Amino acid sequence: MMFEQIARDAAADRFEHWALSTVIDENVLSPVISRAQFDTLHAAAGLSATWPIGNAGLLHVYGYLLSTVHTPFGLKGDRWREGELAARLGLAPDAFVLESAEAAGQTVLERVTDTALPHLAHPSAELGDVLVIDDEVPEPDASAAGARAGTVFRTTVVSVPEHSGAALIYGVHDAGRMRLITAFPLATATPESLDALAADPPRMRYNAALAALPPRTPLRRRP
Repeated sequence: MMFEQIARDAAADRFEHWALSTVIDENVLSPVISRAQFDTLHAAAGLSATWPIGNAGLLHVYGYLLSTVHTPFGLKGDRWREGELAARLGLAPDAFVLESAEAAGQTVLERVTDTALPHLAHPSAELGDVLVIDDEVPEPDASAAGARAGTVFRTTVVSVPEHSGAALIYGVHDAGRMRLITAFPLATATPESLDALAADPPRMRYNAALAALPPRTPLRRRP
């Protein structure tokens, strides 16, 4: 079922809505899936990739569903299987489950993309977006590394009314468009927790990568 959904996503060019990510998790400092799984996923999607950098949608959605690596936050795939993230985005708890998407003639990646991307491309209070942070690649770093000056990594925290907890959505605006990197649930969206999130020094986060810049590269906060 998963690989059938990947094939449909590839035919619809849905992976174009996702940026790059490393498969090396920054919390455990090891791959969340094997090299063989990485290669199999990208081959199924018809995407070129050089280990450990690949398509974020393929890795963070389908790769996480395959992952058996335990992190400080549990299994990566639990965010899709257990329904917490979907509920915090105002959806049915099983919205991001393979079988549920399949029954509706959709894919998990399709549902995640359609739900998460608007919070990055056009964040607004009406969507429940309570915090937006933009961190950009500084011009000297962009020039030296070959990255585009003005490339912006955006963090949006979503807190849907009448739903407990919150969700964080992360992506990058580069080459004229916004692309997703990841999404995951947050325990809370209190003023204190949002202030703490905003106070973290700006850098590339959540295993994000660019062709010209490595993960965790320092960034500059936009006013």
